[in-house]
Amino acid sequence: MSEQIANFQQLGIQPALVTTLSAIGIEVPTAIQTHAIPQVLDGRDVLAGAQTGTGKTAAFGLPLIQRFIENPSDLERKGKDIRSLVLVPTRELAQQVFDNLTEYAKGQNLKIVTAYGGTSMKVQVDNLRGGADILIATPGRLLDHAHVKTLYLGTVEVLVLDEADRMLDMGFMPDIQRVLRKLNRARQTLFFSATFDKKIKEIAYKMMLDPVEVQVSPSNSTAATVRQMIYPVNKKRKRELLAYLIGSRNWQQVLVFTKTKQGSDALAAELKLDGIKAASINGDKSQGARQKALDDFKAGKVRALIATDVAARGLDIEQLEQVVNYDMPFKAEDYVHRIGRTGRAGKEGLAVSLMSQDEESLLHAIERLLDQRLPQEWLQGFEPTIEPVFDDSRPVNRNSRSAEKRKMKAKLKIHASRGKKK
Repeated sequence: MSEQIANFQQLGIQPALVTTLSAIGIEVPTAIQTHAIPQVLDGRDVLAGAQTGTGKTAAFGLPLIQRFIENPSDLERKGKDIRSLVLVPTRELAQQVFDNLTEYAKGQNLKIVTAYGGTSMKVQVDNLRGGADILIATPGRLLDHAHVKTLYLGTVEVLVLDEADRMLDMGFMPDIQRVLRKLNRARQTLFFSATFDKKIKEIAYKMMLDPVEVQVSPSNSTAATVRQMIYPVNKKRKRELLAYLIGSRNWQQVLVFTKTKQGSDALAAELKLDGIKAASINGDKSQGARQKALDDFKAGKVRALIATDVAARGLDIEQLEQVVNYDMPFKAEDYVHRIGRTGRAGKEGLAVSLMSQDEESLLHAIERLLDQRLPQEWLQGFEPTIEPVFDDSRPVNRNSRSAEKRKMKAKLKIHASRGKKK
């Protein structure tokens, strides 16, 4: 790829938008913006991959805004028509994209609207009256509006899937297929994400017309500014180790990921008992409760924010220095998104993972995805001990159990030699 272009105007962005960007402190385009914006402005279908925190929203948002400034429509006359649709997997990401695009389009006569669950349907119906230039929505709530006919999707000129890998996994695919059947086949389609595996690419290409692929960093890679560390520890001592790390290292703001909603609530409660102000954010909470927890965390009122993976795709916290995987993620790709909450925009960050013995296979999957070995370290006082797991349905065989114990001891010696401080 060519060297980075010096300014947005050279990419084809009109002077009025360049002035707006300059006023909010955005002067130089990032790599993903440099290579994606001209392709989007040319009307190409684009499959774009870049690490989190590298400006993907502006890479598709600025061309969208410019398109509708140059080709305005009488929205009141057209009624329920939607001109462009940005689909996202979470409420938090929907709000984040809305905030960014509204900021970029300041002073322009454009209508930008959001529609996602957990908030008033009536308010959204009122906002959608007269259509929209840009609608940012989650699939479920979008289909709710389509069902009651508060919007019309047949006029969509541009479809954007943000965090497209999550949008195209099997959990979302039925809703995505229903949305696609309501769209104009002649649309421009843009897919943006930090991770794309082979299967996701195959699905994406079936939805696109002669797409151009833009990959500005190695696929499924993590930012070089994020230092990663694995701490092996017994499962029952994870909460104790987390509290120790927060206290002994004076972490004032740490984002912690758990694998379940119940686990996030329980961990937040336990940390409070340890004297650490904590809040949880997960899909069971109302949008108001989720927003309050996030606002308190950003304001420093909460020291630890405990989240499930629903939050990994929408949290944008400036200068977040620490992320902790309290539970290793089931999907290796989610590791990339989790730790992408730190080390954003070139800043340094730390990603810590607390790994119990039964999670070693999850670590191996992450290392295969990243094509690198992650450093491990045993912390004094928290060294893991053998945690034998036996199948009680089988007859007791003391010889086989002794063999299993010997294997575990050998494995721990290998980890000790690899992970202890030198």
